[in-house]
Amino acid sequence: MTPEDLITRHTDIWHNATHHPFLDAIRNGTLDPNIFATWLIQDYFFVFDELSCLARLLARAPREGQHILVSGLAALEAEACWFEEHAKEKGLTFDLPRYPAALAYRDFFLSLDQQPYPIAITAIWAVERAYLNSWMNTMPCQPRYRAYAEHWANKEFAQFVDELARITTQALTTGKFDDTAEAAFLNVARLEHGFWQMAWTEGEEQA
Repeated sequence: MTPEDLITRHTDIWHNATHHPFLDAIRNGTLDPNIFATWLIQDYFFVFDELSCLARLLARAPREGQHILVSGLAALEAEACWFEEHAKEKGLTFDLPRYPAALAYRDFFLSLDQQPYPIAITAIWAVERAYLNSWMNTMPCQPRYRAYAEHWANKEFAQFVDELARITTQALTTGKFDDTAEAAFLNVARLEHGFWQMAWTEGEEQA
């Protein structure tokens, strides 16, 4: 099994993970700023939860996976700084609690500590591939949110995701973990949809 096989097998679930009215409104430039602010703050928490997960995974990763995980850690640290700069520009504070969808993602990342490396790296690939596909679906983006869309819908991020796919394919070569890796993939897809929905509904209540 390869990572691409998982997307092919579960096209409807993957579509729900990477398409949402939130993303449509980003593309059209019609997303309410309160909804976007809700997403930005919760996604900042997500970045740190994934960074911690990758740091722990690096410690037990095989040699061929270490380089891409190190680059992922560096990218996530830079991402946190990027979020902080944009939050400051918008007058937002991160002194807020995680919403349930963000807590669910945090718990999922923590659960990967108990999973064999092939399952954990499949999950990380799925997280990043979902993020890439979601933001690619916002293009071409209207000016209001274009800087955000272009920050993730770009060639460099796509290359990183391709490298994750490569090491994930290597990890799944034996076929021993196919079923549990598929379950992790499906879990990520559901968490992704839930995260977009969380921003959409919670932000709308504050609009």
